Amino acid sequence: MEYNFLELKNGIRIIHKPIKSEVAHCGFIIKTGSRDENIKENGITHFIEHAIFKGTKKRKAYHILNRIDNVGGEINAFTTKEKTSIYASFTKEHFERALELLSDILFNSTYPIEELTKEKDVIIDEINSYLDSPYEQIYDDFEDLVFKDHPLGMNILGTADSVKSINRKKILNFIKENYQTNQIVFSVVGDISFKKIEKLCTKYLNEIPKKVNSKKRLPFNNYKPIQKEIKKDTYQTHTIIGNLAYGTYHKNKTGFILLNNILGGPAMNSRLNMGIREKHGLTYNIESSYTVFSDIGLFYIYLGTDQKHIEKSIKLVHRELKILRDKKMSSSQLQKAKQQIIGQITLSEENNCNVMLGMGKSMLLYNKIDSLKETFNKIKAITPEELQDIANEIFDTKQLSSLTFKPTD
Repeated sequence: MEYNFLELKNGIRIIHKPIKSEVAHCGFIIKTGSRDENIKENGITHFIEHAIFKGTKKRKAYHILNRIDNVGGEINAFTTKEKTSIYASFTKEHFERALELLSDILFNSTYPIEELTKEKDVIIDEINSYLDSPYEQIYDDFEDLVFKDHPLGMNILGTADSVKSINRKKILNFIKENYQTNQIVFSVVGDISFKKIEKLCTKYLNEIPKKVNSKKRLPFNNYKPIQKEIKKDTYQTHTIIGNLAYGTYHKNKTGFILLNNILGGPAMNSRLNMGIREKHGLTYNIESSYTVFSDIGLFYIYLGTDQKHIEKSIKLVHRELKILRDKKMSSSQLQKAKQQIIGQITLSEENNCNVMLGMGKSMLLYNKIDSLKETFNKIKAITPEELQDIANEIFDTKQLSSLTFKPTD
């Protein structure tokens, strides 16, 4: 696959994948997330993601929202624990319009005080909506349980009190300390000539002042397994079981991605879904997830079921984990699992917006993009012995933590 690359004099990197389509996608991916906050700043990265749409030196919020919408496009943004993404989708003839707007709101936002005041109420409503959903809240609370007193454990949205304390001065100081040009990638997927992209990126981005910061993130190294139950006003019992896992650069990362997909990935034939939901009908929703951070990872299994079934459901989960620890997969089983995840990755390439965001993330982390062939070769090289070793490390019963939301009596 052909990729085009450019690095501007200020360190901003440009990556482009040409495709044949009338629709194009572009966005800024920034290596700043809630992990870069301290406790007093909690929620400020997410707040900034909202606030950049509220006015620039030459636009009011109304004009920002209409600039892409008026040509049938879409503009959006999201924050994770380690990055922020601001992006747009549009018909390809409007690439300059999208680039100019995105660069304007990222680098020229004025953060009007009256708009910040209104946005605090919006974000507090967002926080409250999560608190109304135990399925969503338990994930955040589990991360807080595992990463206690560490930035990785803080909620991306912040708390009502921390959001209320955010002001324009704090925003500007945080941006100055954390938004560095050498940690920004502009990613493009579309039927646009790279000559045009190079010309327009030079026009709109080359004069952005260079800012370089080698600040290192606080590592997490004091994990202790913990089990906790909380009574909630819910109908179901919700449980998460998990452990620390591998970070971005660990040699076992690809192997564990495959193992997690076998255990409880999105396919209906995952072991957890087949062994617990389909065979016993105990839970409507059961899944496993693997979140990869730069230096560490987090694995978790979620299930929701009636309180009278929770003990049996958890017992069955541990049975599936024990099978993966004790029994090496056969060559035919492993081959089917590899074919499945290769197919899933191939299908995901149909979503060009996600491809664009993934390219930007890859450039931030590795300063390169693996081809599908390279990715598939890594998957094909995984052995049954490797998967069993990984299972014995990550699924070690003594290292598992759990959090349960139980209905009030």
